[in-house]
Amino acid sequence: MQKITFTVLAGLMGTVMSLHSAPAVAVDGFAEDLAFMQNHTDVVVLHRADAAIAVAPAYQARVMTSTFDRKAGPSFGWINRRVIEQGFLSEDERQGKLEEHIYIFGGEERFWLGPEGGQYGLFFEPGTQFEFSDWTTPPAIDTETYELVEQTDVSAKFQHSAKLTNRSGTKFDIGIERTIKLLSPEEAADQLQVEFGEDLRVVGYETDNRITNTGKNPWKSDTGLLSIWILGMFNPSPETTVVIPFRPGDEETLGPKVNDAYFGEVPPDYLRVEDQELFFRGDGTRRGKIGISAERSKGIAGSYDAAGKVLNIVTYNVQDSPHGYVNSMWELQDQPYAGDVINSYNDGSPEPNKPPLGPFYELETSSPAAALQPGSTMKHVQRTFHIHGTEAELEPLAQQLLGVTLKEIKAAF
Repeated sequence: MQKITFTVLAGLMGTVMSLHSAPAVAVDGFAEDLAFMQNHTDVVVLHRADAAIAVAPAYQARVMTSTFDRKAGPSFGWINRRVIEQGFLSEDERQGKLEEHIYIFGGEERFWLGPEGGQYGLFFEPGTQFEFSDWTTPPAIDTETYELVEQTDVSAKFQHSAKLTNRSGTKFDIGIERTIKLLSPEEAADQLQVEFGEDLRVVGYETDNRITNTGKNPWKSDTGLLSIWILGMFNPSPETTVVIPFRPGDEETLGPKVNDAYFGEVPPDYLRVEDQELFFRGDGTRRGKIGISAERSKGIAGSYDAAGKVLNIVTYNVQDSPHGYVNSMWELQDQPYAGDVINSYNDGSPEPNKPPLGPFYELETSSPAAALQPGSTMKHVQRTFHIHGTEAELEPLAQQLLGVTLKEIKAAF
């Protein structure tokens, strides 16, 4: 959702959200969230020792939430209980509601496809305008169930087939495969190339996401390419700050340090940009979005919840991008393949006296644009880690992974 339609979006969302806004920040633990979800939808639970993650096949095999202690531990994903409880609506029931455009079930790691907007956007049908009234999430990433084809205690594989049409009228036949694996603490430490102290509590998992061109025609840049887009919704708090390290260098060579134009410029009390890292509030009180380009990215983003003493880390498989990254801005684009690889979104009211969507905050990563021949596949792997401990135990991890101290994070705003 981009800046050029903010006024229209704000007005329409204010109307629909006033009818069914979500509750404030979730306070239940993993066990309570799991029990609630199991009353309303099928849930696949992966577990290893005390750690667990909950996956919802009906919600495109999204990871709804995770914990390092499935009996008494916290729930790290933001869960939109009101939407889950009401379930899917009929076409008539959806009219005039937010569900006419998207079901916001929540979930800390979901599969999407890009681009969102632009002449090759998937969220706008041919002939429509870049306005919220015409914006619709494709069913393949909103309402369709993904089939569980393999499962063990620690992993699950899902598959789905879809047909999509972009705003330019290009049709895509897509095979989707998504494998979710709960990592052991040893595997998590190895992936991050760090050492975990004995008293740290950790849950980490990876999702292997693949799209295959199952049609007869190649996907070409001049008619639109797709990308794998992974988004995570997390519980906000006044003491949560997003941290994204990036490559230093002049803007003529590497481009801007950050793109904060999605919903208009983010003010300095919500975004602070230094030479090699940025700080962005994850408090769910002001709507804004930022992006990091592939040229700037170090392949990692994170956040720190100072109240809960939790360090959250997201990484992805950095790979060559000969066709660039899709651009999701809501406009006819001069550079449709100059998009971002890492994004973060902070939810908030779209206009005065209107409720937020959540609130929540997001960490997101994207694959390169997929110029696939028939039968070819693009893979994007994202890994998510939640690490809980004392600040003394978390300090070396923050410095090694994000390049900053916990003191710097807490003092950013």
